Amino acid sequence: MRLTTQELNESIGRADDEFFENIEQYQSLVGKMLYLTLTRSDIAFSVQTLGQFLQQLKKSHWEAAIREMRYVKREPELGILLSIHKTNKLSVFCDADWASCPNTRRSVSGFLVKHTDSLISWKSKKQNVVSRSSAEAEYTSMANPVSRGSMGDCVDERVRE
Repeated sequence: MRLTTQELNESIGRADDEFFENIEQYQSLVGKMLYLTLTRSDIAFSVQTLGQFLQQLKKSHWEAAIREMRYVKREPELGILLSIHKTNKLSVFCDADWASCPNTRRSVSGFLVKHTDSLISWKSKKQNVVSRSSAEAEYTSMANPVSRGSMGDCVDERVRE
């Protein structure tokens, strides 16, 4: 489901999605889901997307947040599990979704870091600039987890211990 801003809807002539009045309730729910992403990496991308609409809330955003909470309630066993294997292997995976934001046409990059089979860090973020091709978006995605600025996100206190 693609969530859009009210301005984009008005510019393309779509007026079927009205504003949602209870902004504080939505902000509270998204805040709780942000906390939940510490152990549920499977919802990190959708919560990040919901967080982009904290100020100009529409009814479709609220419905998407409720749908996300129903998913969490239906699948409680999908939390992070730590491996008991004693190998010392660090793996990094990354990907990009080219021009996935319908509002800004920027790509979304994501990466995850695993130690043996245990997920230890992940991040999903809208890229700073608009990529001209999917290859450029992928190269930017690969640079994020290995660049000096992002390694602080990637290798934090949990890994150093």
